[in-house]
Amino acid sequence: MTSERSRFVLICHDGQPLNQSGLARWLASFTDLAGMVVIREENARLWKRIWKEVRRVGPLRFLDVLAFRLYSRLRIASRDRVWAAETLRRLEAVYPPIPSSTKILATGSPNSKETEQFLRELKPEVIVARCKSILAERIFRLASRGAFVMHPGVCPEYRNAHGCFWALASRDTGNVGMTLLQVDPGVDTGPVYGYYRCEYDESLESHNSIQHRVVFDNLNGLEAKFREIVAGTAIPIDTSGRPSRAWGQPWLSAYLRWKSAARKAVHAR
Repeated sequence: MTSERSRFVLICHDGQPLNQSGLARWLASFTDLAGMVVIREENARLWKRIWKEVRRVGPLRFLDVLAFRLYSRLRIASRDRVWAAETLRRLEAVYPPIPSSTKILATGSPNSKETEQFLRELKPEVIVARCKSILAERIFRLASRGAFVMHPGVCPEYRNAHGCFWALASRDTGNVGMTLLQVDPGVDTGPVYGYYRCEYDESLESHNSIQHRVVFDNLNGLEAKFREIVAGTAIPIDTSGRPSRAWGQPWLSAYLRWKSAARKAVHAR
C-alpha cells in the first residue's frame, strides 16, 4: 500500500460511544476516515425488527427474549456501562480525536437515499459497518474495496445476531470470537478475512463485554488485515463444508443455563 491513506467510511449507531468515538478514533489513526454514517433509528424500524423475531421464534419463545431484556436491564446493564466507559477511556488515551475533516451524516437508515448520496460523494475504498441493519447492495457496492463487518460470532457456524452469546450458551467455547467478513447480498455469508478471539472469564463477564472485547482486544491485528485488504493481498479463508446456522436474540433460559455451566466449570478446575 502507498503512503497515501485509504478512504474509509464508518457506519454505526448513535448513542454507542465505543463505536461512534472509540472505533472511529482507531480507524482515523491509520486511514483517511472520510466520513461517518450515524444511524438514529426510527421507532418503526425497531418494531419491524421485533415482529421479525416474533415470526422467527414464535410468541412463547419471544417471551423468553423479553424476559432476558428485562433481566439484562436490571442485573447486567450497569456493569456493562462501567466496562464500556473504562474501555472508551483507554481508547481515547491512545488514539487522537476524530479529525475535523471527517464528514458526518445522521440518518434513520444506512440504506437511505441520503446515505447513498453521501457515499457517492465520498467514494470510499472501504466501508466498515458496525450496525444492526443489513446493507442494501446499492450501498455496499459503493466501496471500491468492499464493505466489511466485524461480526460478533464465528461464521458460518454463528451467523446473524449475538454469535458470541450462542457459542457460550451452546458450550462451544472454542468458537467464541469475531469474524471479519465482507458484505454480500446474504446475511453474514460473504468472504471471511479473519477470526479474532480474546481471553475472557465467562463466569464473571457478560456476553456483551466479551463480544466487544473480541473486537477491541484485536485492533492491531485488524489494522494489519485492513492494510492487506486495501493492498489487494488479503486472501479469504475457505469455509466450504462447514455447518452454517443463523441465530437470533438471547433467551433468559439459555443465559441462566450458560452461567450455571460456567460456574460449574470454574469449580471443576
